[in-house]
Amino acid sequence: MLPELKIQQLRYVITVVNEGGFNAAAKRVHRTQPALSMAIRELEQRLGQNIFERGGKSQLTPFGQFCLPRFRELLGQHDRVVKDVVNQADGKQGHVHIATVPSVASRIMPPLLAEFIDRFPNLTISLHDENAHYVCQMVAHGEVDLGITSLWQGEDELDYTHLFEDKVGVVCHRSHPLASRASIDWRSLQGEKLIRNGTSRLLMGTDASALVESSAFYISNMISLIAMLEAGAGVTTLPQLAFPEHNANLRFIPLQEPDVVRRIGLVKARNCTLAPAAQIMETFLLESLQAKAT
Repeated sequence: MLPELKIQQLRYVITVVNEGGFNAAAKRVHRTQPALSMAIRELEQRLGQNIFERGGKSQLTPFGQFCLPRFRELLGQHDRVVKDVVNQADGKQGHVHIATVPSVASRIMPPLLAEFIDRFPNLTISLHDENAHYVCQMVAHGEVDLGITSLWQGEDELDYTHLFEDKVGVVCHRSHPLASRASIDWRSLQGEKLIRNGTSRLLMGTDASALVESSAFYISNMISLIAMLEAGAGVTTLPQLAFPEHNANLRFIPLQEPDVVRRIGLVKARNCTLAPAAQIMETFLLESLQAKAT
């Protein structure tokens, strides 16, 4: 059975060599000289060989000369591991994976992540841009640490913390007769060509659900949806964050009666402990986004 080497005893040996003697080494490590000598003698007994010559206690034996570089290597590796573990525990290093819906990724996350990186420069981040359903799946399957999304229904595998609400409105071409309105109700949309998209399910269960059910178009890709709207092929409904605000050809009209919102929250896997870096990110996002919502 291999003998156990105590890190502190190895450190004493190296200190004796670096300081040139036992008395100086004892002062350096704040121990008495007899206590230091006893610790090194215990190490020698465990190894079955003297490390220092008995005549001149600060002079290494041939065995001690063999051990010294290996002790230095072992201590260096030990200290690096301890530093890494402590930094990981303190959240001073690590990698955080986040998944968000596209509108949050493009409109909200850039300034937040810039601030986060400035405050925690040793943490690295991967941001995944996915639809609401897949964001939840990535979190539930452990592919990411955190998700920012909307929940269409209860998810037993996820913990959801509400962040803010995103109002739904009608989007149409600027030349459309509805474009000049300050708000619009669902009855005004009857007879319009409604183009459904992934967020149209927000209208289900409301007075406007019949509009969704009678729609002849469904487009899941935002680029294609915008192209259809710019071509005047119809109107759609979108949460306000998903509306391309810099597009001069389109208009966003808040939907009233029903007043529909998309609830956005932070999700994480239930009954799973986040890594320290992800815990810091969770706290940062909750403080930043919940503060903006109030």
